[in-house]
Amino acid sequence: MTTTGMMGMGKVIFYEDRNFQGRSYECMSDCADMSSYLGRCHSCKVERGCFMVYDRPNFMGNQFLMRRGEYSDYMSMMGMNDCIRSCRMIPMHRGQYRMKIYERENYGGTMHELMDDCDSIMDRYRMSDCMSCNVMDGHWLMYEQPHFRGKMMYMAPGEYRSFRNMGMKCMSMRRIMHSWF
Repeated sequence: MTTTGMMGMGKVIFYEDRNFQGRSYECMSDCADMSSYLGRCHSCKVERGCFMVYDRPNFMGNQFLMRRGEYSDYMSMMGMNDCIRSCRMIPMHRGQYRMKIYERENYGGTMHELMDDCDSIMDRYRMSDCMSCNVMDGHWLMYEQPHFRGKMMYMAPGEYRSFRNMGMKCMSMRRIMHSWF
């Protein structure tokens, strides 16, 4: 494989213990359940790419974005209560970003189209709620509070009819940029 081909792929190494100690597991794609590889996971190194990590199997539970770097004790850094149980590699996107956000579930109410980050739907659009969306282009992070704070959720291209059913509300959103990789 060429170097150029390798750069498009992500690579993360998970470690059982803090400070990159104990058994390790190297991952270059999605992993729905890490318990078959590691009994626990308390630190990791992201060598290439970006990954969403989850504190429950099958990409469920609290989500955190991990960019290239070393996380010697991510639990205390991110306030996670539990170990990483699954991870999803975020594909690099080089193109435009487009998403339609809706005030109500099932694409109801006021609609706005975004092509860039929005640090507060209330300030920018006078929307008190964003309950559904359609991601047309790019990969996005949605946050439950303004200014990219609080619980986050990864949104790949697709239709999302109800944030409530996903256990989320959304007050700000940002693009996952190729410069993060």
